Amino acid sequence: MVYYYTSTKTDPPSVVYMGKDKYENEDLIKHGWDQDIWFHVDNLSSAHVYLRMNEGMVWDNLPEELLEDLAQLVKANSIEGNKKDNITVIYTPWSNLFKNAGMATGQVSFKSRNKVKKVFVKTKTNSIVNRLNKTKVESYDYVFSKANMKSNKKVENDLFDDDDDNYPGGNDFDDFF
Repeated sequence: MVYYYTSTKTDPPSVVYMGKDKYENEDLIKHGWDQDIWFHVDNLSSAHVYLRMNEGMVWDNLPEELLEDLAQLVKANSIEGNKKDNITVIYTPWSNLFKNAGMATGQVSFKSRNKVKKVFVKTKTNSIVNRLNKTKVESYDYVFSKANMKSNKKVENDLFDDDDDNYPGGNDFDDFF
């Protein structure tokens, strides 16, 4: 399952999504789109959260309120990060993610560290997380449908090993390199 959220901090509203677990994260890493921005708690296990940028958005100049929404959602979906204050959330374009066959399920690195930005999160803001959770929809079909995979300038990450399509499923969050 993929979880979808809507942030109303932009006009039009922004689509935010994340995998249910590290196995769905593998599919999201593999089938990202050029306009996807990846978010993760720095140095802790957390969900992979993606922003699908609206037309006209630039990844390194996102609206502050939208960044706050994304950072709060990532923090809330980190078992360890959710319990801590003063965490850092990192983000980068999907195209900057690096994955090779030697990495564990759900693990990624970066092609260029220069394309990684940070957002500091002092504390969890329940009102933001609750607002986003009210928009939560579970789906598998939308992201992985053939029509969507062929549209919107989507390209596959050529560093991903295609033999990883058969996975047993699971429930724990990923680790990050």
